[in-house]
Amino acid sequence: MYFKNGYKDDVAIIGMGCTKFGERWDTGLEDLIIEAAFEAFQDAGVGPKDIEACYFANTNAPNNCSGTPVADALKMHGIPITRNENWCTAGHVALINAVLAVKSGMCDIAMAIGAEKLKDKGFGGLGVGRGLNPVRETRRDAPGSFALIAEAYFKKYGLTYEQGKTMLAKIDVKNHYNGSLSPKAHFHNVITIEQAMNAPLIASPLGLYDCCGTSDGGAAAIVCRADIAKKFRTDPIYVKGFGCATDSMTPHYRSRNFDWTSFEALRNCAKMAYEMAGIKNPREELDLAEVHDCFSITEMCIYEDFGFCERGTAWRNVEEGFFERTGGLPVNVDGGLKCFGHPVGASGIRMTYEIYKQLQYKVDNPKRQLKDVHMGLSQTFGGPPQIASCVILGNE
Repeated sequence: MYFKNGYKDDVAIIGMGCTKFGERWDTGLEDLIIEAAFEAFQDAGVGPKDIEACYFANTNAPNNCSGTPVADALKMHGIPITRNENWCTAGHVALINAVLAVKSGMCDIAMAIGAEKLKDKGFGGLGVGRGLNPVRETRRDAPGSFALIAEAYFKKYGLTYEQGKTMLAKIDVKNHYNGSLSPKAHFHNVITIEQAMNAPLIASPLGLYDCCGTSDGGAAAIVCRADIAKKFRTDPIYVKGFGCATDSMTPHYRSRNFDWTSFEALRNCAKMAYEMAGIKNPREELDLAEVHDCFSITEMCIYEDFGFCERGTAWRNVEEGFFERTGGLPVNVDGGLKCFGHPVGASGIRMTYEIYKQLQYKVDNPKRQLKDVHMGLSQTFGGPPQIASCVILGNE
């Protein structure tokens, strides 16, 4: 556990930026870095020369394994710039590293930035999620793996195929409606239950609208010591806690204690963040959440592993509208990965951007602004899946 002797409220976010997500044929990776970073600089009232350390999330930069794309784009010289490619959690890992740098006393101001150009790769998909073992996993891809999770969930909790598909479709409809209100989202289509149910199958039972898209995008965050945060702005947002957990083995190779409906990395990540933030009942204490809806079934499993509802009841909560923007715990109020797509290194910071803006009451479309929000969580889940990260923010 990080900082067992105290952590909460020692670090604040003073600026964030987010590009438009989508098929950004007009930009390169460095353009996305600049677009995200300079919104964050303007938001915080600082410039590149004020940043003392930078953490870069990226999984697909061609011929590059360092932080130099950020150094080149932002003309940052003489400071540590570290790149990580922790699958889909890379953005959150970059943000956590920036927070740790400030908390440790290494620096007063640090930046986390994630950016990805996926549409120019020349082949489909995100470039992540396929197994690394050349013998055991050459046949596996992300939709196929998560389709197995959906089938296991349906079977374990007694849902028929139609019931299960309907629950997933309701998550799709919720997120697409929310995304239709988000100017920076890739997709703005409002869909119906019937459209989601009848969409082409990608990996049964997952259809087209159950799967996130492939997009280009970038996002950035600037963090500093909490005791100096109000020198930069009157409404900083405070880091209440964070979690990061990695399984020691791909879960589905541990057949004796893995049933495909719950993930140890998710549970451990949540436990770490909740203990740090002092949260006992996340269902009641969180006001909103952005979770990793790479597939609709992933969002449903996260509800349970993160304690948003009791085990085996997520589908009932979906039926009741508990996770809609007018429900008890709104989830993915910007449309999530379903509508932003998943430029892998950028996603975790983009999700945190939504929490940050909601807690400041400064979202980009007044129709999207939630009322009376004080604490929110953003979360990513990556790999086979094998690693989970999250950050909890508060405005008081």
